[in-house]
Amino acid sequence: MSTVSPKSPAQHRRGLFASFLGYYAGQMHLFIADIVCAIVVAGIDLAFPQILRTLTGGLFRQGSDAITSALVYLLVGFVVMYAVRFGCRYFVAYWGHVMGARMESRMREDLFDAYERMSLSFFDRNKSGDLMSRLVSDLFDISEAAHHGPEFLLIGFIEVVGSFAILSFINVPLTVCLGVVLAILVVYNLRANLQMKAVFRENRVRISNVNSRLEDSLAGVRVVKSFAAEDVEREKFRESNEAYLDSKVRMYRAMGRYQAGIAALMGILYTLIVVMGGWLIAQGQMEATDLATYALYISLFTTPIENILNFTETFQKAIAGFRRFKEMVDSQPEIEDAPGASALKVTKGAISYHDVHFAYDSGDGEGAGENPEVIRGLNLDIRPGETIALVGASGGGKSTTCALLPRFYDVDSGSITIDGQDVRSVTQRSLREAIGIVQQEVYLFDGTIAENIAYGNPRATMAQIEQAAEKANIAEFIETLPDGYETQVGERGTRLSGGQKQRIAIARVFLKDPKILILDEATSALDNESEHAVQESLASLSRGRTTIVIAHRLSTIKDADEIATIDAGRVVERGTHEELLARGGTYARYYRMQFEGARA
Repeated sequence: MSTVSPKSPAQHRRGLFASFLGYYAGQMHLFIADIVCAIVVAGIDLAFPQILRTLTGGLFRQGSDAITSALVYLLVGFVVMYAVRFGCRYFVAYWGHVMGARMESRMREDLFDAYERMSLSFFDRNKSGDLMSRLVSDLFDISEAAHHGPEFLLIGFIEVVGSFAILSFINVPLTVCLGVVLAILVVYNLRANLQMKAVFRENRVRISNVNSRLEDSLAGVRVVKSFAAEDVEREKFRESNEAYLDSKVRMYRAMGRYQAGIAALMGILYTLIVVMGGWLIAQGQMEATDLATYALYISLFTTPIENILNFTETFQKAIAGFRRFKEMVDSQPEIEDAPGASALKVTKGAISYHDVHFAYDSGDGEGAGENPEVIRGLNLDIRPGETIALVGASGGGKSTTCALLPRFYDVDSGSITIDGQDVRSVTQRSLREAIGIVQQEVYLFDGTIAENIAYGNPRATMAQIEQAAEKANIAEFIETLPDGYETQVGERGTRLSGGQKQRIAIARVFLKDPKILILDEATSALDNESEHAVQESLASLSRGRTTIVIAHRLSTIKDADEIATIDAGRVVERGTHEELLARGGTYARYYRMQFEGARA
């Protein structure tokens, strides 16, 4: 078996940089124009002190008549020059940011695509708040670096190199001193960057934890209110928030030391120039005019350096964010289509579980081998069009058995087939299109009732949506609403009752029209009246489809074609309701516990 050698840190950095540059594709026209404008701005900034020096040494020493006649031309020249500079600065500030925003948008789409292709086990291991933080705050810092990075580096490089050359032409000894301080600045910057890298990365993780805590608390707000646990949630959030604050304090401490050090070195530079320049003038080795010009160029020399150095914060945040971004985008889903996978063809709807073993992955990267098996040698054949109910104790493997069929998770060994086709050999899309699922916890998206029903078939017409609602016994209720099918359901369907949400979920599946149906505790959380209405809808939905039902209320499955008792990940008995009662086994014991008050 071949192995892939891990990348060295240098290779990883090059790969990260190449990946980042790839997001400039499609924006090259803006990038080139941005660079050209930046060059023009830098050139004009470099030209002004030299023009002033030339005028001071030439034109301004001539008579007043010559100066007066030349001022008109100077005015026109400067107006044109700074009008061009204004236009270029506007382009850099406006279109440069647009370029960064477009790159951010592409990254956000790529990251969302990565989330969408991940398997359920990925979401079992990762917090929603962290995933949201990567999608929002991390990418903003990256887009800022994408725009300002090339601008600051290019303008800074041109102005630093250009002004250094001009300064060397004006006075070599002063420029040597300048070069020494610049070298110290570079070394100091490199050391400070290494120290701040870990701080900025920790800061990204801490804000993700805050988002995760917030998302968790808001999603469970009804539980919080029902237990009067607001103080508990406040304390949890305070802990996450204070950890983030500590991280920010460390970050600002590092930034404070860094910026104070830069300011000190700049102060040393200016002091050195003034003192040494004055000494050179006193020795007759330098003109006062040259020192004034030198001072102008010193400002032009140091400003881009300060911009670049101050940009370190954004740059470090962007690096930390882009590493987290790439870490997610490069992740591969645990469940993928096999090479050459074909579309599932459901001819009859026969399902077979053969010696299936499965254990959940703990998420520590060690695989599932060390975790206890949930499914242990399961064998189960389901005939086409049959309704089979799975019963058993909680944790026995009923829901896991159903989750393995659409490949939400993959079996560790054994096989699951539909009409003789192994579910691992067909495409996930075709497999899941063939299976309809109604769960105990119904999720409705924020939008209208019609939009939520149409989730079963986004191309459905309004007539088809209404027909699906009628089959699900929810049409009459919808028509009593002021806005009918255009009624907003609220976030997670909060404006509807449990029975109403269930029937909307059933209408979705009617619209999908799958060959195979899974009903996972679809009525366990409903009152008797709602349960009766939903049961009628489910009975209609199941007709003519191969159906797997999970239920704790045994009264809801008495009419199933067959009932299979699942215990410790295996089928321990199977038969009709009457057959299992007569057998006096596990099912009969469950039945007596529910309906006769007998003890196990």
